[in-house]
Amino acid sequence: MKDFLDLAALEPERVRELVARARQFEHTPHPDALAGKVIALLFMNPSLRTLASMQSGIARLGGSSFVITPGQGTWAFETRPGVVMDGDRAEHVREALPVLARYADAIGIRAFADGVDLDADVAETTFNAIAGPCPKPVINLESAMNHPCQALADFKTLDDLEVPADGRFVLTWAWHPRALPLAVPSATVQMAALRGMDVTVLRPDGFDLPDAVMARARSIAEKTGGRVDVTDDRRAALDGAHVVYAKSWGSTKNYGDTATDMQLRDKLRDWCVAESWFANTRDARFMHCLPVRRNVVVADEVLDGPRSVVLRQAENRMWGQMAVLDRLLNEDETR
Repeated sequence: MKDFLDLAALEPERVRELVARARQFEHTPHPDALAGKVIALLFMNPSLRTLASMQSGIARLGGSSFVITPGQGTWAFETRPGVVMDGDRAEHVREALPVLARYADAIGIRAFADGVDLDADVAETTFNAIAGPCPKPVINLESAMNHPCQALADFKTLDDLEVPADGRFVLTWAWHPRALPLAVPSATVQMAALRGMDVTVLRPDGFDLPDAVMARARSIAEKTGGRVDVTDDRRAALDGAHVVYAKSWGSTKNYGDTATDMQLRDKLRDWCVAESWFANTRDARFMHCLPVRRNVVVADEVLDGPRSVVLRQAENRMWGQMAVLDRLLNEDETR
């Protein structure tokens, strides 16, 4: 594994190897696994769990890290090719990334969607522009359409909870006051398909995930024995569910059109996950990647109740990322 950019690009058995390694790190200290290794963490966007879990995981394995937030203590980065750099961005990623690579053994990159051009974001234009010049292993810490570290943590969480591999998994859209990126829902639907689950994307009209994302999830499901469906019928979607995973995302029908998106979502405030949603489930677990807006995306009664596993998900971010780092930076793959 040269890079870790996309969990769904791995075969299921390789994902399970990462989960098994993550579980080893969870239960047995390995304080020298990354001794002498340095990881650069490039954050183009804010973070709490991703930054903290990466730094903690690196330290637990005996490595070290440094954080670069362009424009805050460093020069602002330019990512566009062929641009005349006469604005406020003083450094291009075509120089910046090779420089950072000379100081580090691997680089983690977080770069959100631009949120203007859906095709460009589906093509991961910005992330690829940043990661492309890097000669060292790259870890995707969230891009426009993917969040493989979160997906790996969620895969482990489902295994930890002994949720059946062929169980019913509902990814539900939830209301939010503004349009959010598509990275987590896109990675989540593909993760559940990779696990072989019966996946339903529950969303109101206008909030379909991109065609390319859904086509890939269905292709994965065909290979793993899973299934991927889409509906706006809440009762049918939740019936018999083992897992309800809530996430907000912007309208793909009106991508980049903030005013129309706001008008559309303003009528959907009842899409807040409440305990009543679980009446006909199989005592389903509630999942969310965090951060989450209480009583907007999900009611307190669910988030604070026994079905919520959001803290376990957050912890598994660290163990999963430790497994990824070990796999990227240690040549001995037999351990």
